Amino acid sequence: MKKRYSAAMAAVLIVSLLSGCQAAPSKSSLTPVTLNEVAHSIFYAPQYAAIELGYFEEEGIDLTLVNGAGADKVMTALVSGDADIGFMGSEASIYTYAGGAADYAVNFAQLTQRAGNFLVGREADENFSWDKLKGAKVLGGRAGGMPQMVFEYILKKNGIDPKTDLSIDQSINFGLTAAAFTSSDASYTVEFEPFATSLELEGTGYVVASLGTDSGYVPYTAYSAKKSYMEAHPEIIQKFTNAIQKGIDYVNSHSAEEIAKTIQPQFQETPLEHITKIVERYKEQDTWKEDTIFEKDSFDLLQNILEEAGELPARVPYEDLVTTKFSEKAAK
Repeated sequence: MKKRYSAAMAAVLIVSLLSGCQAAPSKSSLTPVTLNEVAHSIFYAPQYAAIELGYFEEEGIDLTLVNGAGADKVMTALVSGDADIGFMGSEASIYTYAGGAADYAVNFAQLTQRAGNFLVGREADENFSWDKLKGAKVLGGRAGGMPQMVFEYILKKNGIDPKTDLSIDQSINFGLTAAAFTSSDASYTVEFEPFATSLELEGTGYVVASLGTDSGYVPYTAYSAKKSYMEAHPEIIQKFTNAIQKGIDYVNSHSAEEIAKTIQPQFQETPLEHITKIVERYKEQDTWKEDTIFEKDSFDLLQNILEEAGELPARVPYEDLVTTKFSEKAAK
């Protein structure tokens, strides 16, 4: 009896394993898609949750993720065909369109609705106010990039002239300002995570303000694809958007601790407790939308920010540079 029972159990196990193998899509059956991201940051937690939870595979996509290290570089990869989808600030799509490109990038899904960077000072300052930047030296971002333009937008909201009331060093490459801050004579630096938290842990800097909180709701980052790619592969764009929507649903319905554990494989050099702290910081400021729909009001605000920064050659039509049909379907 014992031998018969063991044989029966073995048979059941084999059937179960075979059934499981049949249910999981093989890599060869998936559609390869290359996504070029502006930066690899916990700021984009829904995207990494979608990767780690297998949402792209569920949608039939074999995703390759590339860190472009800057919106200008991401757009270059997109235009050249080295990337199928670009993830960056939508200002890059406006510049490309305004430059006369025929096959321009179209935004099809918005991910973040707040700026993701923080102002870091030399000392902790619970009573920080933006007027303390008058006369100070600050390590800023690339001219025409969202981090720098949102920073200037906040300064102007607080009656500070970015050109005359302080000194902003824009000579340091994206992602290297935190390292430069430790040895520079700047009083402040504008940093994404995990660099802001790293400076705090090292005791060389302290977060004194959130640009996301002080700028208000801003369409900070979105997914885009060339017009020709979108027209040729609408089913891929839809499946990609579906996966991102699942990632958004996950982060909006789980705790910072749960999210941190899920996305930790994407940030293996960052301790889990640090990831948790950063995720909680982003959740508290309402960073992530509930859907990926890029509204016209948000696009108009983006153009206002570009205009104030002197970076907008001419206002461009929302209808040309944004489509919401994929996001609307994914949100249902």
